[in-house]
Amino acid sequence: MRGDLARAFELANTQVFRRASLPKSCTDLFGRKLFLAILTIQGLGAFALITLGVMLNKFNVARSVVQPRVRHEISRAGVALLPMFLFIALALGFLVVGQTVSALAKVGATNYLGSTMVIVIVRELGPLLTAVLVLARVGTANVIELGTARALGEVEALEALGIDPVHYLIVPRVIGMALGIFALTVYLIIGALGSGYLFAFLQDVPLGPGDYFKQIAEALNWLDFALLALKTVAFGFFIAIVTCYHGLAQPLRLEDVSRVAVRAVTQGVIVCVLVDAVFIVLYLVT
Repeated sequence: MRGDLARAFELANTQVFRRASLPKSCTDLFGRKLFLAILTIQGLGAFALITLGVMLNKFNVARSVVQPRVRHEISRAGVALLPMFLFIALALGFLVVGQTVSALAKVGATNYLGSTMVIVIVRELGPLLTAVLVLARVGTANVIELGTARALGEVEALEALGIDPVHYLIVPRVIGMALGIFALTVYLIIGALGSGYLFAFLQDVPLGPGDYFKQIAEALNWLDFALLALKTVAFGFFIAIVTCYHGLAQPLRLEDVSRVAVRAVTQGVIVCVLVDAVFIVLYLVT
């Protein structure tokens, strides 16, 4: 009975609702979208709990096999993207931070520079921009790789060999993406703040580097560092869950992989915005 219900939900999620003809009224369209959203949230929640359970229960299982995969995922979601993020940090500093410093200097409001940089770069723009870029670069690759493996029967082959696909395929991606986003966010923030002052210096802004970085240091507190670490790790975890779920959790055909990748990236962006909104509330209440 439970298997029939699971099959019914899967059928509703993939065939009846997603491939059905357009509804005749706005109410039917809203109802279909709402039901699909509920199914997706249910599936993502169950997949996240399964992944957490595997991470806790099999932490020391097959370490010689899993640890190289974790290092590979950290390299792919972190080290390999570092040159691109250094360029983005320079561009962000010149385009946003430098102009903000110049504008505040023109109106004599340089005393608010530290708090402005912390709110804009450290709390919001740095982590969110990093998460979206990693989602576009690595998250899409996760969907394509896992979706292709599922379509070709490689996941079933792992299960036949007694290998847990979640432990072997998902856990390394979750850890690698969480650590990668955290490290890249730190580099992006440091690079943006440094290049932003360089742009302001070239415009002869009357603000010494010591005063500039002193204001930023005074505007920061331990809560900013703690929430920054939690936010970036949360971004990495949920991005990995969303992309791996769409690539692995449901049976796919090869022609469906590209369509599912687009859907996963879209939902990943929505999840990032929702996570960021939760942390904004935490900043406001603390």
